[in-house]
Amino acid sequence: MFDDLPPLLTVEQAAKVLQIGRSKAYELTVEYERSGGRSGLPFIWVGNEKRIPRDELVAYVERQLLHPPAA
Repeated sequence: MFDDLPPLLTVEQAAKVLQIGRSKAYELTVEYERSGGRSGLPFIWVGNEKRIPRDELVAYVERQLLHPPAA
C-alpha cells in the first residue's frame, strides 16, 4: 500500500492515507514541531510548504500500532 505513494506527500495526501481530516493532520504536524519531534506527524519544509516523507509516514503508523494514544 505505501509503496504506491510518492516519496513526499502533501499534508492533505497524508491525511487521506491516515483516514483523518485535513485539520487534524495539520494539528499533528504542529505537535511534531512544538514537541521537538517527540510526538506528532513528522514533516519537512520544502520552501514554505509542509511535506510528509513517505518513510516517516510509515514509521508514524508503526509507532501508533505499537503505542496507541491513551483514550
